[in-house]
Amino acid sequence: MRLELRLAGEGGQGLITAAIILAEACAEYTQLNAAQTQSYGPESRGGASRADVIISTDEIDYPEVKAPDVLVVMAQEASDKYVQGVRPGGTVIVDTTYVKPIPKSEAERLKVVEYPISAKARDLGREIVANIVALGLVVEITGIVPKDAVVAAVLDRVPKGTEELNKKAFFVGVDAVKEL
Repeated sequence: MRLELRLAGEGGQGLITAAIILAEACAEYTQLNAAQTQSYGPESRGGASRADVIISTDEIDYPEVKAPDVLVVMAQEASDKYVQGVRPGGTVIVDTTYVKPIPKSEAERLKVVEYPISAKARDLGREIVANIVALGLVVEITGIVPKDAVVAAVLDRVPKGTEELNKKAFFVGVDAVKEL
């Protein structure tokens, strides 16, 4: 089993942190192997940002995502740039707060999940937890890693004093899949 994921948006959305948390959840709390890479522009906020995670039951000898099985897009530029690279039949999770619907030609070959990720995070009181809402969606959709492993990794990684907010954000994402 090998699953390739890409989380893409803008700097400041926390997608690199979400990818690190997912990889750590696999590597530290399960028997799965994980590799995580990232790419971002020179801007600390607002520039392009991308984080890739490969999860596998086998050794990962090539840690580059070629055609993601799952893509999360949280900015229009990311959607425009990466949707066409998702493998046929793959899943695209779209933050409808900032991203227009996927073009029909692309949507027909993919499974598209639309959810207002950033708006829901804002409803929790802080949009900064949108990355954790997205992580909840990814984990529930893929079933790749146990939720308790991800929660443990979230709690290890987030700033002290924000643990409960982040845990709540994660389960907002998980529960959203059940509603969709």
